[in-house]
Formats: sequence, structure tokens, C-alpha cells
Amino acid sequence: MTYRPPTPYAPRRRRLSLPPSLRPARRRPRLTRRGRLALLLGALVVAAGVALPLLLTRDEPAVEQPRAFLVPEGWRAGQVYTAVDRALGLPEGTARKAATASATALPLPAAAGGNPEGYLFPATYPVLNATTPEALLRFMVETAGKRFGAARIAEGARAHGMSVYETVITASIVQAEADNPEDMSKVARVVHNRLARGMALQMDSTLNYALGRSTVDTTFEDTRLKSPYNTYERKGLPPTPIGNPGEQAMDAVIRPADGDWLYFVTVAPGDTRFTADYAAHQVNVAEFNANRSAEKG
Repeated sequence: MTYRPPTPYAPRRRRLSLPPSLRPARRRPRLTRRGRLALLLGALVVAAGVALPLLLTRDEPAVEQPRAFLVPEGWRAGQVYTAVDRALGLPEGTARKAATASATALPLPAAAGGNPEGYLFPATYPVLNATTPEALLRFMVETAGKRFGAARIAEGARAHGMSVYETVITASIVQAEADNPEDMSKVARVVHNRLARGMALQMDSTLNYALGRSTVDTTFEDTRLKSPYNTYERKGLPPTPIGNPGEQAMDAVIRPADGDWLYFVTVAPGDTRFTADYAAHQVNVAEFNANRSAEKG
């Protein structure tokens, strides 16, 4: 027989009325341990004036709240991989392997040659316990593809005789070299001016990338390094980006400031000096060196 639940429209059943002498004695209901605990919790709720979760009702899985995972502008791929492993609770090296695994097949441009550097777009991403490094890295690359694939980026790149990939490389240098966002367009102008004149870029940031470090101190020995990222000896851009630039750095490359500058040095925090005169630049460098010596004591 099919069970049919009662409806609010069903007729009421007539209840038989018995004389008091025949009515069964009422028994005082006894609370189970579960019931007593529920009653106690209810009293606590009223006394405290706060809402507590209904722990004694039907068991329902809690909805997991996403965690924020931040990729700062300028981070190198290696820094992103390490952070992904920590955020997802994975063994070190897991994200790096995922990034280069053929099964992952990140949607990178052909010019990148399978190297995600420059395309792990800096932003804040939501992650859950079930998030995989493959999915997270893919989302970063897809985001970069959308942002860097904008028509204004392609048009700006062509206006400076660059491909979009070369623009990303340049933006990664600007991101690493600029002391503050306001200087980005000036640093970009220096890069454009030096490339146009066939001069070596001579950027410390590219040397730091090759050496796997981050410092403002570059020695003469460093500048003799045999590496395609040594822009003291090798003219032109390095073969790949040296970090993951943000949109502001990209905008600086396609819309650089007007100026004839060929040199710049950050003498002190917030004090970056740009010049087209080599002698003036040497004076600025001497001041920078003096400041560094004073800092080291």
C-alpha cells in the first residue's frame, strides 16, 4: 500500500470521549540524555543572548568558506609555486611539477615555450580544501591571457615594435626595477630608449633573476656572469620574463613617460633619479654607494 502523508485539507477525526474513571493516568515524560542536553543548550542561548549552531538537529555538512590566496605583483614563478604548496598543504615542489607536467597543459602563448613565468597573474584567488595546484595555476594563466590579450595591449605593443610576449618581458623588468608605481612609466621609457639605441639594458634585476636572489648590490664579478639574463653583456631583452608583472607595469610599457633618459638609480627610498647624462648618473651612483655604505655601518 502506498503511504499518503496527511494534508491540511483532510477531515478531522472525531475523538472518543471517555469518562474520567476510564481514562489512562498521565505519565510525566522523562527526558533522555539528548533531550536534557538540548534543554541545557537552549537555556544557555537564552541566557547569553547569542545564536549557537543547532548541534542536535539533523547532521548537515558545513559550507566551506574560501580562503584568500594572494600573488603579489613581481613575484617570480618559484615564489608562486612555494606559496601554492603552502596554501594547499602540499609537499614542496608539487606546484612546480604540476606547472610543467604535460597533463596540465597550461594555456600559455606559443612564445612562452611552456614556461609560465610572467603569466602567473598577480591577484587574490579563492582556494578551498579541494583546490588542486593544476586548477589554481591554470586559472592564473587564463587570467593573464585575458588581461594581456586586451586589444589595447596588442596595439600598444605594436606601436613600440614589440610582440605581446616581449611587452610582458619588459613589464617584468619595469616591475622589478621601479621603486614605486609612479616611476614605472619612466623606467619603461629608459628601457625603450636603450633598446632603440642598441645599448645593453644593464639591469640588475635580470642578473638577480639569473642568480636566484634579490638585492640592490651588484658587483663587477656579477656583471661577468655567463647567462642570457646578463643584460650587462647581452644586448636586447632577456629570453623570458623575470617575474609576474601586474597591469600597471604593462600599461607603463605601452604608454611610457616622455623623456630622453638613459640612466636611473634609486639613491634612497622614494628618490629615483633619471638622466640622459652619464656624468650626472655617475654622481648619482656615488651618492647611492655612500648611502649603502652608511646603512651597512
